[in-house]
Amino acid sequence: MRHIWERMKIIVEPSAAVPLGAVMSRGKELKGKRIGIILSGGNVDLENLPWSY
Repeated sequence: MRHIWERMKIIVEPSAAVPLGAVMSRGKELKGKRIGIILSGGNVDLENLPWSY
């Protein structure tokens, strides 16, 4: 979630961040391939984000 927020300025639900984490962990295997990820949801309490200041 934090990576998506920092890079794209999009708030997504925790479960929506899982596919991106999977793709990021398999970077070398997927290099050069076209990948689509659906980022959904925004039902997140901004006051309770773990990186909130």
